[in-house]
Amino acid sequence: MPLPAFLPRSTEVMVKPARSSNESASRYGTPAVPPQRPGIGGLVLLASIVMSFLAASSAPTPLYATYAAEWHFSSITTTVVFGVYAIAVLASLLVFGRISDHIGRRPVLLAALSLQTAALVVFVTAGGVEALLLGRILQGLSTGGALGALGAAMLDIDRHRGALANSAAPGVGTGTGALVSGLLVQYAPEPTHLVYVLLIGVFVIQGVAVIRMPETVSRKPGARAALVPELAAPPGVRGAVLVAAPMLFATWALAGFHGSLGPALARQLSGSDSTVTAGLGLFLVAATGALSAVAFGRISPRAGMLLGGLLLAVASLATLAAIDGESTLGFFGSTFVAGVGFGAGTQGAIRTVVTRAAPAERAGVMSVLFVVCYLGMGVPSVVAGVLVVHGGGLLTAARAYTVFVLVLVVAAVLGVLLTNRSARSGGSSEADHATCGHTAPASAAAGPPTAEVGRAN
Repeated sequence: MPLPAFLPRSTEVMVKPARSSNESASRYGTPAVPPQRPGIGGLVLLASIVMSFLAASSAPTPLYATYAAEWHFSSITTTVVFGVYAIAVLASLLVFGRISDHIGRRPVLLAALSLQTAALVVFVTAGGVEALLLGRILQGLSTGGALGALGAAMLDIDRHRGALANSAAPGVGTGTGALVSGLLVQYAPEPTHLVYVLLIGVFVIQGVAVIRMPETVSRKPGARAALVPELAAPPGVRGAVLVAAPMLFATWALAGFHGSLGPALARQLSGSDSTVTAGLGLFLVAATGALSAVAFGRISPRAGMLLGGLLLAVASLATLAAIDGESTLGFFGSTFVAGVGFGAGTQGAIRTVVTRAAPAERAGVMSVLFVVCYLGMGVPSVVAGVLVVHGGGLLTAARAYTVFVLVLVVAAVLGVLLTNRSARSGGSSEADHATCGHTAPASAAAGPPTAEVGRAN
């Protein structure tokens, strides 16, 4: 089957060992060079799948008010639906996060695309809260199964561009999904169906493209063992993960705020019941986050985390002021600043870690990072939903959530600063080097040293 134009051909050939005692290993694909490697078009395809998955995850957000009015459920049900998705993502990341390192990226992506399509069919035919919960669970399982493979595949193609794509693509997808869904709900016919039907078409096209895309890794034994849930980073990147995890948790907790409380808060502050207004906050955070991730892609990872933390702290204080002053303009202005901080902090944290992972470890490492992200997004959102119903209402919950994000950001920034001070005083840990942007020696298990963090290939 001829390859499409966006997947360049390569003259490299598969190295097939002679039939010998090593033949059983070769059947699993020992580290031979794949016959063809995707080029930049493959990277674009993979990034587009990330965007589509995250767009699908945020598409129901503007519809929650419609569902609540039609099916008569409360605000706490909305946050439970939001939280169930995050829990499903976490479970899938833990079970399936490393499997693509063993069976290849394409089989995992095709299975995830199929499951995501099934979730959208459930949404199209939904008639109550039970179907909504089922659809969100299926979405979470498919997204969690795909994220590790997608992130690793983009790094397989290009370490530097892949790291930036891992930082920017989720934001683009999340923001686009929320805004487009809001526009369709507000102005298009069949508001509870059309957005899902369009996404089904996108996933079918992407599935065909994945079938035609060359595999980026060789198969290797150990697939069954990889299904045993494990939340651990390889020795060569553990220090870097410890530095990056607090910033990732804080930035995604902010995303959780705008995904759970943001729509209702925007409506209350603006006095509008528009679904576009409801989805605008999440769009601003995600879109500006994606743009800033690319814009700050050339600064050091440590500088990215510090800049992101500073902007998130400023945005949190501005959000508190906007809530107290009931200012719509202040709320959306603080949201814009928060988005820039989200992008800078997230790309810095991800680049601190992923450029140190060997090819055979990348899916597992990306899964660990996404587990941290979704814990940050899901757990505070569920707690906030309880506060809305039992703790004083929407504004009280929004204030408490914003203060929580502010505390997280301050702690994350202090962690980066303290780690850097340790490096200057003579520490030589992996985390110190990752934070400072130096090259650290890889462990024997991690393979050859990777490129300097933050340097373009």
